Amino acid sequence: MYEVKQITRADCEPFVIGIHYAHRWPSISYAYGLFLEGELTGVVAYGTPASATLKLGLAGDEYKADILELNRLCLSDNRPNEASMLVGRSLRMLPNNKLIVSYADMEQGHKGYVYQATNFLYCGLSAKRTDWKVKGREHLHGQTIADEFRGVKNRAQAMRDKYGDDFYLKPRPRKHRYVYLHGDRRWKKAARAAMKYKVEDYPKGA
Repeated sequence: MYEVKQITRADCEPFVIGIHYAHRWPSISYAYGLFLEGELTGVVAYGTPASATLKLGLAGDEYKADILELNRLCLSDNRPNEASMLVGRSLRMLPNNKLIVSYADMEQGHKGYVYQATNFLYCGLSAKRTDWKVKGREHLHGQTIADEFRGVKNRAQAMRDKYGDDFYLKPRPRKHRYVYLHGDRRWKKAARAAMKYKVEDYPKGA
């Protein structure tokens, strides 16, 4: 029998650091676990988006404080329907009046079927961006590299000074973007009207 319950950051660590391909901590405000017969078999985490552009660009200034990002979804076995069960039940446990955004990483072969199964709106592809990279450390997320110079005024120049020609910029693969509106009917109607992203048909494929 499955159960979804709120969990701690410590509960998340084996999944977020050990299983998820990014192997790094995101911002976590709410975390929920999927338990099978009492054993934790998956986690989903929600937090404040790091991107100020996203917080303003999704639905304007009025809703910027109401935005959460579903930033980690990790399962130990990934049995059929476990991901959609965890996401669907956890969404209902979040505080009301929230816009939840999540991304499906095309580079990992993801299209976001779990979000389609849980009635997210599909809002096209993420914006074109570049990531900071260092030769020999390509496995690290660009933000992980940038964090090394947290607080430095000109981080890009500091990177060049330290790593020289080994520092370079790489175009970031675009991601499928999904949005879920969580609240009462009136709030969802107003938030949907305020959304600046165009709602499109779900992407399909193998």
